[in-house]
Amino acid sequence: MLMPKKVKHRKTQRGRLTGAAKGGTSVQFGDFGIQATEPGWLTARQIEAARIAMTRHVKRGGKVWIRVFPDKPITQKPAETRMGSGKGSPEWWVANVKPGRVMFELSGVAEPVAREALRRAMHKLPMKCRFVKREVGEA
Repeated sequence: MLMPKKVKHRKTQRGRLTGAAKGGTSVQFGDFGIQATEPGWLTARQIEAARIAMTRHVKRGGKVWIRVFPDKPITQKPAETRMGSGKGSPEWWVANVKPGRVMFELSGVAEPVAREALRRAMHKLPMKCRFVKREVGEA
């Protein structure tokens, strides 16, 4: 499971999911990718589930890049706890994803195989996504 080795602050504020992605909006490493079309939090488990879905479909062929990292801790108070008594302890890690962000990339396979592999990965993700290809002019 992905998580940071060390963080500056153990508990963070929730923040807002407004606006579009500032960077990482085009396919850089592979030939095909998954691009978010709406904002959301992507948990470490969802990232891993999508990665497994892709690699199983391409039968360990091709190469997969994960372009997001869960570096935001999400806290939760224990069940049946009264209000007050401070903030809960960090339970899991999420990546903040904004519209336009390319989250996964894939190369080394034909387009129909890549399209199906990425479609299976999209079913594991909590936000609407779309299939994108590398632009002709990109290096």
